[in-house]
Amino acid sequence: MSRKLGRGVLTTLAVLLIGSAVLRLSGGSGAAIAREVAGRMAGETQEADPVVAGCEPAPEIASLLAALTARETTVEKREVAVRDEMLALERAREEIAREMTALREAEAQLEETLAMADGAAESDLAKLTRMYEVMKPKEAAALFAEMDPIFAAGFLGRMQPERAAAVLAGMDPKAAYTLSLILAGRNGAVPTE
Repeated sequence: MSRKLGRGVLTTLAVLLIGSAVLRLSGGSGAAIAREVAGRMAGETQEADPVVAGCEPAPEIASLLAALTARETTVEKREVAVRDEMLALERAREEIAREMTALREAEAQLEETLAMADGAAESDLAKLTRMYEVMKPKEAAALFAEMDPIFAAGFLGRMQPERAAAVLAGMDPKAAYTLSLILAGRNGAVPTE
């Protein structure tokens, strides 16, 4: 009996498979498959627009979708604006860095020039002071008497004390007193604290 049952099951399965094949081929889908295969073999690749029936959103959802689309567009525009602004800021930072470098170089060059000028002025004053020191005290006294007292006091302050004393001794007492006062008071304005 088990053999008869096994043959019956196999027969039933075979009938069902054949019936399924007949239904598929006779329902029109076979013709569609054949057209697709023939089109692909001929090199035609047409993308048909899918027909979607009944996919229109409800009015509330449509307005929500429109609002979301508008919001997305606004956000994309803002992203572009922010990206452009970031690029502009980066360019400005680079320009500022270049200008700061140029300013530092100019400042260093200016400091170097000022140091050279100060050195040259100091050298000139040292030479002039030395020249006054080697002059005869009477000649130097006559020259210092003609100078502005503050200017003359500056040179006397730079001279060796013995030489300055000899020049002051050769000057008119009133002029010598004025120069002595200027020399004595020239550091009086310096803060002590």
